[in-house]
Amino acid sequence: MPAPIEVHYWPTPNGWKISIFMEEAGLPYQIRFVNIGAGDQFEPEFLKIAPNNRMPAIVDPDGPGGEPISIFESGAILQYLGRKTGQFYPSDERARAEVDQWLFWQMGGVGPMAGQAQHFLQYAREDLPYAKQRYTDEVNRLYGVLNKRLADRDYVAGDYSIADMAIWPWAQGWVRQGQTEEDIEALPHFKAWLERMWARPAVQRGKAVGKEER
Repeated sequence: MPAPIEVHYWPTPNGWKISIFMEEAGLPYQIRFVNIGAGDQFEPEFLKIAPNNRMPAIVDPDGPGGEPISIFESGAILQYLGRKTGQFYPSDERARAEVDQWLFWQMGGVGPMAGQAQHFLQYAREDLPYAKQRYTDEVNRLYGVLNKRLADRDYVAGDYSIADMAIWPWAQGWVRQGQTEEDIEALPHFKAWLERMWARPAVQRGKAVGKEER
């Protein structure tokens, strides 16, 4: 059995992306908790593998050429793991481009916008109505884009892929992003996809990793 991959992790949407992949692929892995509330992300040892002081990051002892490799940024980690295992990330260039564009849509859109909505709605020290409205509306627009995309397919890039694993951890938190039940009912394909994703046992296991720490 290959040596386990170290997953430097905290139970947040970006962390769940990686734990879900590990569970889906059946890869041996070892969790190294990075308590972002306690400031573990600023520890020198962590910064060696994640210079942007953000988790997740991984260390694969069996990297290219049999040498260890460390990787930060959740999207890059998913691509690496997809290539390494040959799972959930197609080798055909046209199909891979389909996955990549939705992966980067999440990295550049859903994640930052949902994160900002959550911040201003839940944590901001000042009440800033403009910021709340701006990010809530943008999250709604993005989920509308996803709803249209899912009108004729079960998963965002056709087959289940790392794109779904990247988007779902953020999308399932729609309540804290200012979305209402009426908003979600108006997006039936998006709602069905959320339910389809949650029905996957590996998604449930991946989201459960470290929940007691949270």
